[in-house]
Amino acid sequence: MRVTPAIDLLGGKVVRLREGRREEATVYSETPWTVAEGFVRDGAKLVHVVDLDGAFAGEPRQTALLARLAAPLQVGGGLRSDGAVEQVLAAGARFAVLGTAAVADPALVERLCRRHPGTIVVAVDARDGMVAVEGWTRASTVAAAELAARAAAWGAAKILYTDVARDGLKRGPNVDATAALQRALGEVPVIASGGIGSLDDLRALAAAGVAECVVGRALYDGAFTLAEALAAC
Repeated sequence: MRVTPAIDLLGGKVVRLREGRREEATVYSETPWTVAEGFVRDGAKLVHVVDLDGAFAGEPRQTALLARLAAPLQVGGGLRSDGAVEQVLAAGARFAVLGTAAVADPALVERLCRRHPGTIVVAVDARDGMVAVEGWTRASTVAAAELAARAAAWGAAKILYTDVARDGLKRGPNVDATAALQRALGEVPVIASGGIGSLDDLRALAAAGVAECVVGRALYDGAFTLAEALAAC
């Protein structure tokens, strides 16, 4: 299982939120580029970047900063148009992550998957099995499994599955739901996100057949190092 470290950007700083709440942000660094450099030095093959300002605003807000992050990037947050996706790809992102747009404008996301094969990641952010949108501030009427299946049919490179209720809490990932999604989608990789707090959590996901995971707060709080995480999987 690939372990991908996360950098969440808010106001140009590296932060972590609890359950996606902007008012519960913990600042970890004011120099995101040094954090990215450290992850690459420790063995990261990809760094997951979330533009939280963009997620709340509905359009990218941290694009200029991406060029300073000397690492292969997977970028999301506010990507809800062709132009927004082109913008982050032009800034050097290897993957572009779309979530709200997959619910609000599925034709757009399908078109982007066809236009940029192997590049578009669809984020399935779930609360109680239903997709949450607009920076996790609003519940949709779309089931998480249904959206993931649609995205796979569109040609999405990967599915990023986040259990919103676990995000930033280090109480353990939703292994069963993530593994079930991976089995249902077959060869389309599913990325586990939310709640990872220990090396045992990583081992459980790997043992369940999950292809990839994103780790944030556990790394920043020192629960384990990236090198230990990579060795565990």
